[in-house]
Amino acid sequence: MKIPIRSLSVGASLVALATLTACVAPAPVYQTSRYPYQPVQPMAQGPYVEYGRVANIEVLRSETAGTGSSGVGAIAGGLLGGVAGNQIGKGNGRTAATVAGVVGGALLGNSIESNRNGPRAYESYRVSVQTDNGGYRAFDVPSPGDLRIGDRVRIDNGQISRF
Repeated sequence: MKIPIRSLSVGASLVALATLTACVAPAPVYQTSRYPYQPVQPMAQGPYVEYGRVANIEVLRSETAGTGSSGVGAIAGGLLGGVAGNQIGKGNGRTAATVAGVVGGALLGNSIESNRNGPRAYESYRVSVQTDNGGYRAFDVPSPGDLRIGDRVRIDNGQISRF
């Protein structure tokens, strides 16, 4: 039984496209720790509430290191480009289109993979609160919201809110 070349080319194109598409999803971000460590208050004592003023708000910038390019994107892109280029022209023109498709697809696939695996920068905020009893507490939050330096705040079970 003879398998048509077009069907094989289309099938290979779909497999290569699915492989290249998998390179586009960004890596998940996991928050590993909070600074400073603040133990959880035991619930047996009931809710613990403190009051204070925002003493400082600082921006914390962090960056994850990129993993670079492994070559999978270039291979998948080259396969996809070669299959697409093979669909164009006849004879020497088809060969030239296939070679151009392989080279262009490999460059594009490598670029997509490098962008996906590149370094990422993140920002969070550290809100420092001077409590009414004279102590300081710091809270790392993704956004300070409407809090400003000097605002009166309530600390209820480790959560700060404007008071």
